[in-house]
Amino acid sequence: MLRAWLRGQVTSADEVDDIVQEAYVRVLQARETQALDSPKAFLFATARNLALGRLRHRRVTENFALTETTAPGVLEDETDVPRAVARAQELELLTQAIQSLPTRCRQIITLRRIYGLSQKEVAAQLGISEHTVEAQGTIGLRKLGEFFERLERQGPRRHE
Repeated sequence: MLRAWLRGQVTSADEVDDIVQEAYVRVLQARETQALDSPKAFLFATARNLALGRLRHRRVTENFALTETTAPGVLEDETDVPRAVARAQELELLTQAIQSLPTRCRQIITLRRIYGLSQKEVAAQLGISEHTVEAQGTIGLRKLGEFFERLERQGPRRHE
């Protein structure tokens, strides 16, 4: 029943299989920490959230991908090249900062800030309480701020 529903939501058969497997894993993990009143509803909600997360991820990566139609325009307009390079460097620093976080903080920050999930959706997806999402999110944001403060104190890198 879940596969049939997902086939209507997701374009790739491989994605359907991946989402089903991940949803079952999350249901089993959630059952270890709490009693589920409606496992079937939790399974479908988890699968829906996973499918939405993949869709959001696809949209984000499409926005950052350079296609053949956009690449020549960037190369022809000299003012856009420095801006594109600066943006790429900023994204690289943000990626480093997020990767430096503890696992739970990194998961929560990624789901909340990158994929745009609500606090409640993150809690359901990770099988934790909303309070934990809030607390770990706050810790993650504080650690990101500390990462960038350290970077700022170090000053610009010199290539000699």
